[in-house]
Amino acid sequence: MSDKQQDGGQLRRGLKSRHLSMIAIGGALGTGLFVASGSTIATAGPGGALVAYIAVGIMVYFLMTSLGEMASYMPVAGSFSTYSARFVDPALGFAMGWNYWYNWAITIAADLSAATLVMKFWFPDSPSMLWSGLFLALMFLLNVLSVRGFGEAEYWFAMIKVGTVVIFLVVGLLMIVGIMGGESIGFKNWTLNDAPFHNGVGAILAVFLVAGFSFQGTELIGVAAGESENPRRNIPRAVRQVFWRILLFYVLAIFVVGLLIPYTNPHLVNEDVQNIAVSPFTIIFDRAGLAFAASLMNAVILTAVLSAGNSGMYASTRMLWHLAKEGHAPRVFARVNRWGIPIWALLLTTAVGMLAFMASIFGDGTVYVWLLNASGLSGFIVWLGIAISHYRFRKAFVAQGKDPAELPYRAKWFPFGPLFAFALCLIVIAGQNYTAFTGGEIDWYGVLVSYIGLPLFLALWLGYKWVKKTKVVSLKECQLDETEG
Repeated sequence: MSDKQQDGGQLRRGLKSRHLSMIAIGGALGTGLFVASGSTIATAGPGGALVAYIAVGIMVYFLMTSLGEMASYMPVAGSFSTYSARFVDPALGFAMGWNYWYNWAITIAADLSAATLVMKFWFPDSPSMLWSGLFLALMFLLNVLSVRGFGEAEYWFAMIKVGTVVIFLVVGLLMIVGIMGGESIGFKNWTLNDAPFHNGVGAILAVFLVAGFSFQGTELIGVAAGESENPRRNIPRAVRQVFWRILLFYVLAIFVVGLLIPYTNPHLVNEDVQNIAVSPFTIIFDRAGLAFAASLMNAVILTAVLSAGNSGMYASTRMLWHLAKEGHAPRVFARVNRWGIPIWALLLTTAVGMLAFMASIFGDGTVYVWLLNASGLSGFIVWLGIAISHYRFRKAFVAQGKDPAELPYRAKWFPFGPLFAFALCLIVIAGQNYTAFTGGEIDWYGVLVSYIGLPLFLALWLGYKWVKKTKVVSLKECQLDETEG
């Protein structure tokens, strides 16, 4: 075997502390905040949206502390797939791995579609294939050069998003007190009609589901742990920053939007997440007198979309590499090149993303819509797996005579944290399309579209369990060493 390609080689630890910190927050900053946040305020009012985002933010914080405890002790690229297999059931680990790979591979196609729509803001007559091909090639190059190339790209993508939110918060606060954009607004939009809680508890639940999707991607830090320098020090540092960044970037941004734009504003009811003109950020920058607001937010949203695609390609490639190392995928995908990149796993992931994108633009797009629907619950299933795995990990750690004080990072409020996150994740999954059951008749098509990912995941889990005859691992037999594969 030449040094150019190693069968079953190892990944390289090329991600620095600053990369991990930005990956942790950058994964959650996207169109969910920049565009879709307006519709949450229109649905539940400024107070209702704020309550929902705070609740989801707390859940995500506990999930990240759970993941941080396991990833700092056992930093492997298989992450939650490895943890589920070792601490719960090998069949669960198998299903978690394939579920995560599929989710991110399909999401690459969604990001290509979104990036193409964003470019058409500036170049309305340009061909879609030009932009999708260009952006797919860019994502591939950022991932194929080295893991540090991916880390640097994510660092700067995240810096642009973070900078935008900080500028937005400063401008927004100046507008609230009347220094920019005319008269002082204060809290008058919070006392409008039935604000701050419009439409009651049902609306808050609906926003809770949307907010959950907005935070998807924060778990990327667990996958990146397998290639980070000094994970025992850097992962806890990144996890500790998550809570404050969630508070700053999401909660404070939603609060500012709710103060400045009345929930009755028709522009907030935005079904098209790529409609830059009705982004609450664009509306507020425009009111502040920034004439280039739409182009600025268009550029930022393009950055967010490319960041999501870049992260998706990285995460799915590493998960496929892990599955091959475990014997759950063809061994060819376990090969790495001389730079420690799982090249065959990267090529297959890129091809799947490209084929899914082709399915979205040829014909009526029905195939792609179903593929996307099937991945809809994947992120929440991963979060459930993280909560269950952490609960069992800590119990196994103690059962095997180890002292939790030995852990490089300990999640606070155990076992409340994973149990709380588990319960809220169940609510999110069960409530995906609760309106399908509340009418006079059950909307079976709506149920199928919303929940199709669940039976697919169960088929993977129970199918592997039936074939391999696996059992839940006893606490005293859980494998607590760091090795992967």
